Amino acid sequence: MIAKISSGKSTAGLIRYLYGPGRANEHTDPHLVTSWDGYAPDPGRADDSTAARKQLVDDLDLRVKQADRLGRAPKQHVWHCSLRAAPGDRILEDGEWADIARRVVAATGIAPADDPDGCRWIAVRHAPDHIHIAATKVRGDLRSARHWNDYLTADRELALIEKEYRLQRVIRGDRTAAKRPHRAEQEKALRNGQAKAARERLRAVVRTAAAAATDTEEFLGLLTHSKGVLVEVLHFPSEEPRGYKVALENDRNAKAEPVWFSGSTLAPDLSLPKIQSRLAAAEVPSSAEGRLRPHPWHQATAATERIPHHLDQPNAEAAQAHLAAFGEALDAVALTAPPDIRTELRSAASAFERATRSRVRAEHHHARALRGAVKAMLREPAPKDGAALAMFLDAAVLAVIAAARWHDRREHEQQVVAAHKCLLHLQAAYDQTAATPLLVLGQRRPSQNLADQYVRLIRQAAPAHADQILADSASQALTTALAEAETAGHDPKRLLQQAAEERALDDARSPARTITWRVHRLSQRPVPSRRALAAQARSTGLRHVPSPEPAATAPPTIPASRPRRR
Repeated sequence: MIAKISSGKSTAGLIRYLYGPGRANEHTDPHLVTSWDGYAPDPGRADDSTAARKQLVDDLDLRVKQADRLGRAPKQHVWHCSLRAAPGDRILEDGEWADIARRVVAATGIAPADDPDGCRWIAVRHAPDHIHIAATKVRGDLRSARHWNDYLTADRELALIEKEYRLQRVIRGDRTAAKRPHRAEQEKALRNGQAKAARERLRAVVRTAAAAATDTEEFLGLLTHSKGVLVEVLHFPSEEPRGYKVALENDRNAKAEPVWFSGSTLAPDLSLPKIQSRLAAAEVPSSAEGRLRPHPWHQATAATERIPHHLDQPNAEAAQAHLAAFGEALDAVALTAPPDIRTELRSAASAFERATRSRVRAEHHHARALRGAVKAMLREPAPKDGAALAMFLDAAVLAVIAAARWHDRREHEQQVVAAHKCLLHLQAAYDQTAATPLLVLGQRRPSQNLADQYVRLIRQAAPAHADQILADSASQALTTALAEAETAGHDPKRLLQQAAEERALDDARSPARTITWRVHRLSQRPVPSRRALAAQARSTGLRHVPSPEPAATAPPTIPASRPRRR
């Protein structure tokens, strides 16, 4: 059940509409279901409906006229709330709608329970699935009604009503979603042959620039050099940037002027200060450090694999930071992906964007490693064999499943839906990407004797999933990965244990594929020395927990001229 609330200044006009035929003769049998005192006249049941309408308006406006003589009447004294049941809900009786109306006016402050000075109001039903509440916002003591945040209070009450009346639960947000395009914006996009409105297209451009940039200057420079995008930068007197606006070159208003959008109107987290806070939290090592660090794609995969672990910890602010950084990772991967899966990945990134924000305030320094790896990924594309991309997408699927679970525990309903929508696109992209590299790995499988040894190791390392792993065709790729790791000097038993001891493995559609990619990635790291192994053995008491890998190599500076002012 949803509520739509508005204000007006004509009581007579609203009553005329409620008891009239409607804009398309959709009003059938309009009648009163309840009122402030239960004795209000009902034009829908009166012999003289015109006289009853006038009497009802006079009764509702009585206190408004008294307050007006004292100069205390609000300019917009009419409060209008429509309540609509969800499609598929059962038809409610008039008495049920009356109870719902009384609860809503009490919750919103229009007529609090047991308050004799509450505002005057009526509830009118002229269709099976909804009612309208009309009230005048002057109390009995001639003060204005205290109905601040009435939409939120009504929404909370409706959530309780849905449970009690066993109605369909409406997915509710937390006011952190990006603003949707207006109907005029959508129609304008369709006229111009665009699938998405200018607001949505610009939001994707800004998100991608923020994911790629290492500082404010580079972020604004990337925006300026984006094809078809106009940028206006606002400055403090010190010449430091304080904000920005963007527009599409071909998006003009009636005066042929660009239609500008500030960052904060595109999404709550795209204002310049919030982007700067994320940029400051990115770990960008020096070039000297970079020579000792793993490939950026491997580093991003390792950081993504740890997201389910972070989301299971009590620090909600840190968890929210990892979700925000992971959203940037999806934007980056969509930008660099092969053309055949780029559409799926862009859809996945666009869907998950809603899951990157909630009422929990992100402490971005917790996600330094992933954010630094994301920026390096854009400078160093994945190898053409597809293994690195498949490896990352496999970890990303498990991260999205964990994100949906994290939001669900906190009743972030819109974010849960967004994560599930992202998962569909991500799994489709992964299936298409992983097929070839897994087939190539499987074709290099070791001898039967060696494969049998690895089967025994698999049963020891992952007893809960062993049967499922060995029955999977990807198990051949896993034995190949173990053989190549052992050839490189790694201990296959240790790699298997490290790859299997992750809670997220329970969520994997194919544990065999997931362990294969983990073994393949871990085998790319230098073989640990005996001293390192001894230290690791002393520090791992009951269970091995992979230590965080260092951040990705620093991305090279992208030449960018100073953003032009307009």
